[in-house]
Amino acid sequence: MDRVAARVDVVVVNYNGGDLLSEAVAAVLASTVPVRLVLVDNASTDGSVEAAETRFPDVHFLHNSRNLGFAAAANRGMKEGDAEFVLLLNPDCLLQPDTLEQMLRVLEAHPEAGMAGCRILNPDGSEQRGCRRTLPSLASAAGKALGRQQAMDLHLQPLPDTPGHVEAISGAFMLLRRQAIDEVGLLDEGYFMHCEDLDWCRRFLDAGWKILFVPHVEVVHHQGHCSRALPLRVLWHKHRGMARYYRKFLAGRAGPFRSAVVLPSIYARFLFLAARDGLRRRVAGR
Repeated sequence: MDRVAARVDVVVVNYNGGDLLSEAVAAVLASTVPVRLVLVDNASTDGSVEAAETRFPDVHFLHNSRNLGFAAAANRGMKEGDAEFVLLLNPDCLLQPDTLEQMLRVLEAHPEAGMAGCRILNPDGSEQRGCRRTLPSLASAAGKALGRQQAMDLHLQPLPDTPGHVEAISGAFMLLRRQAIDEVGLLDEGYFMHCEDLDWCRRFLDAGWKILFVPHVEVVHHQGHCSRALPLRVLWHKHRGMARYYRKFLAGRAGPFRSAVVLPSIYARFLFLAARDGLRRRVAGR
């Protein structure tokens, strides 16, 4: 679509997205809302971006010479557009033709909301963890660092009948007002991958914007499709992101003693899970 006519700038960050990348692009371009799609590739090596370029010549492609991580690549894509709304979309997340139309209708009816997320489904039809959740607190951060299950994710709670405010949504599908982005700022590029969406949600709320969860709009997310080849690296960046979020938003209230326990515990948890997962892979490979 022409850039001026686009109502939504859709930004997709790709890293070895495989065949699902072209499926996701095709689904975006089939939208009933005029869109401009910016695809930022983080130095993929699987041929996914070349296949998409051949099939979709009207898409705006940006090629990074190395993997910059999600936040930096997404920011580069968002700077390319000027539409009133921006959709951050994972390359393994599949829209329906009317997904954006429905979401825009809700977002426009809620001027207090700076971003909105929908109900994200696993391929088996179950609701995915993380599409509606609370922000980390001192208690939940400490509990997760020590390996205890925390009730941050709300996917097991009854589905609400109408759109409502939540503290956080998933970075796999984030529909945002450009005005709110201009006020709050772009993603924190200190995160490589994971937790940058929680950071952004926290900053939106701190700036006075609300966050909407829209239960009647659904998309399918093939979670982990782009990162399954590098599980240890993903696990490391997830814990590194947890530590960064804690230092930014929670450590000041926790005090030095509690932080001296929580932060090392985050990295100890990474070492434990890395060792456990490595053992499981060796056993499975026998």
